[in-house]
Amino acid sequence: MARNPPLATVLPFDVVDEAWGLALAPALAAAVTLPFLPPVGIGLLALAFGILWFHRDPERAAPDGDGVVVSPADGTVSVVREEGERLRVGVFMNVTDVHVNRAPLAGEVREVRHRPGANRPAFDKESDRNEQVAIDFGEYELLVIAGWFARRIHPSVEPGDAVDRGERVGHVSFGSRADVIFPADVDESDLLVSEGDAVRAGETIIAERE
Repeated sequence: MARNPPLATVLPFDVVDEAWGLALAPALAAAVTLPFLPPVGIGLLALAFGILWFHRDPERAAPDGDGVVVSPADGTVSVVREEGERLRVGVFMNVTDVHVNRAPLAGEVREVRHRPGANRPAFDKESDRNEQVAIDFGEYELLVIAGWFARRIHPSVEPGDAVDRGERVGHVSFGSRADVIFPADVDESDLLVSEGDAVRAGETIIAERE
């Protein structure tokens, strides 16, 4: 579906392309039921609007600086840990957060991998085993991890694509987590966030490389 269908002009915010398809069914059902069952029709209209609002896609301006690493998602930092010689930082996206994911660093996509798995709550420590999509940039990886309700992870990049820091790389529907496996030269002394901090995708600096 086109990014800007006619109804987009009445929305006070931009949304991702897939939102229109998801909102279509309750919107059509509302059109049918409103004349006969107004309360049901109004509820279906509210559901359609809620789907669009959940998938909002605001513009963001990435900060300047060669060594800065920005958050891949809106939400709360829920994971900070070492994995072998690499550092991992995860951001939990609540239902009220924007769910568009952005590149923490500029780079070229080497591989996009989908791994089936469980659907534990994204804030649960067992959620590392959940269904996920890994976007491999070579020196670092971005992992989008599905939550208990999320079933749709939509990467928007392919191998060979070059992206800038803060550029959109995909989105996920209905709750999840986004983790960065940092380049090997980043350690905890470079971090500017800790667990519990609120961050914004593409804007909040989560680390500074030397």
